[in-house]
Parts: sequence; C-alpha cells; structure tokens
Amino acid sequence: MRAVDLRDSFGRPLRDLRISVTDRCNFRCTYCMPKEVFGKDFPFMPKDSIMSFEEIDRLAGIFVSLGVKKIRLTGGEPLLRKNIHQLISMLSLREVELAMTTNGVLLPRYAPSLSAAGLDRITVSLDALDESTFAAITDSGHTVAAVLAGIEAAESVGLGPIKINTVIKRSTNEDEILELVERFSNREIAVRFIEFMDVGNTNGWSMDEVVSAEEIRDIIGELSIIPPNNPSDVAKKYRLPNGGEVGIISSVTEPFCNECTRARISSDGRLFTCLFSNKGLDILSLMREGKDDSEISAVIQEYWKSRDDRYSEIRSKNSKIEDRVEMSYIGG
Repeated sequence: MRAVDLRDSFGRPLRDLRISVTDRCNFRCTYCMPKEVFGKDFPFMPKDSIMSFEEIDRLAGIFVSLGVKKIRLTGGEPLLRKNIHQLISMLSLREVELAMTTNGVLLPRYAPSLSAAGLDRITVSLDALDESTFAAITDSGHTVAAVLAGIEAAESVGLGPIKINTVIKRSTNEDEILELVERFSNREIAVRFIEFMDVGNTNGWSMDEVVSAEEIRDIIGELSIIPPNNPSDVAKKYRLPNGGEVGIISSVTEPFCNECTRARISSDGRLFTCLFSNKGLDILSLMREGKDDSEISAVIQEYWKSRDDRYSEIRSKNSKIEDRVEMSYIGG
C-alpha cells in the first residue's frame, strides 16, 4: 500500500518515529533524570499503562502507512524492557529502518539477540571517557568500562555503523571532546556532540551552560562539511583530517525546526510532535477502546496536519512552554 504524503502546517513530512518502550532507566544523568527528582519514590508508570509489544507493532504499521521510514526504540533505557528482542522481531517485518538508543551497559548481554532479531543499528550515549566525570554525570554506579564493553559487543554482531551521543555541558565535560574524537574517529564510529537542551523541567537548564556548536567546532579544529543524506538529518556531519566523522546537534544555537520530520510516542502511547511539547495525543486509549486502524490513522493525520511546533526557533522570543514533558518520558 502506498504511503500517505502527510504534511504538517509548515509542509514538513512525517518520516521518523521514536517509540519509548519504558520510562525507567538504570542511569540518573543530571541533565535528564536527576536523582533528587527521579529517586526511589518516583511514581514510574504501572505495567498496565505501558503499551504491549502488539500495540507498539500495530502503531508502527499505522505510522509506516503514513510515511515513516525509520523507527528508533528509546526509553528511559530500552534494554530494561523485558524480552525487547521479541518486539524487534515483530518490527523488523515492517519496511522501515530499525534503530535503538541505549546507554550501552546491557549490550554485552543483549547485543546478539538484538542483532538476530533484526535490529539495524545502535546509538550509544556516552558523555565522558574519564571515569570520575562519567560518574558525576550519570550518578548511577556504572562505569565507562561497562559502556565501552557494550560498544564492543554491538560491533562484534554488526549493529553498525555505531554512533555515540555526547551531551556537552559547560564546566562539566567540554574537555572530553577531543579525547572522544581521538578515541573513536579511527573506527567506523561517529561521535555526535549535542548541545545541552532545555528539555523538561528538572535539569536546571541555563543558557550559560550551553557549549555552542561553533565552540565545539573550534575545539575540534579542522573540519570539512559532509552533505546530509537527508534534509531532515538533525546532526550536521563533518569529516576529520584522518577520514573519520563527527556530528553536531545544535538545537539551541543553530535550530533546525524547519526540517524536523520526527514524531515521538511515549511508552504509555501518547503522540508528541516536538521534543519540547507539554501535551500529547492519547493514541493508546483509542486502541483499547476498539478503534480500527483507519480511525486511528485519521486522528493521527489530523494531529500532524495541525502541527506548528518550532520551539527551538522561538526560544529566544520568551515563548517559554510551561511544564514541558521530561526527556526520559519520550526518549529524547
């Protein structure tokens, strides 16, 4: 069946879908799930509120029919979802690229089953190579060595090309930039440096803590621009003198809202059309009420057609969105 050419109010198509499979995580990164908020008593979602694998697969089919070309599984930490390889097996039958973002520490255990199930590639979050810096950021008891072991495990079963996501925060880890580039640029691994963003309400974001894309480029040094494969690619890619590649995601200082083709679904089945949203469309309830695929598709189409999100472009105009959804809820 031919996909619908669905466009929002600015003419942006729907091409990329991020699906959160859990709101839980085994890290407590200070910019995402600070422990003082997401502590032992935090009310995470009950099991019956979370989408089943069958519900996720059904939604995936609807979104593919609306033009989605790539699905990324996120969390929280997606590898905390029991039997996640079974979901991947189901989704791998769809005509779509299938990826996952993970903190990597569970990959030595699960990488073989993920690859066998049909996962195409992995992105690993790693904000520092120095153990003390890593510990201060992740506040979890896990180690850099565990993440590196996860990257090796993913490489060994062909889950590549692997990308590394690194959130850069001033006076925290900007001194890690060159070391990360040197560590991975001679391998088929691209590090992507991400400006510290004002996602959610709990990470204490301040513009003073943002290391801009321009500063990151200056720190790295000689770079040549790599043309994007797709206009909707969020990372600006650069070639290093040694032939390696780095990327920079600059949603704060160099916004790319006009090219955003992403939708996000939380683990309780709510559709969000922007990372900085404060509300979502409850699709899971529609499914559980017995609506058929065509009815749900029609609702999604109307929601996307009315989409006018461009938060990063208007951030400086004091258009602050109150009570933004937390990154851990919709997968970043």
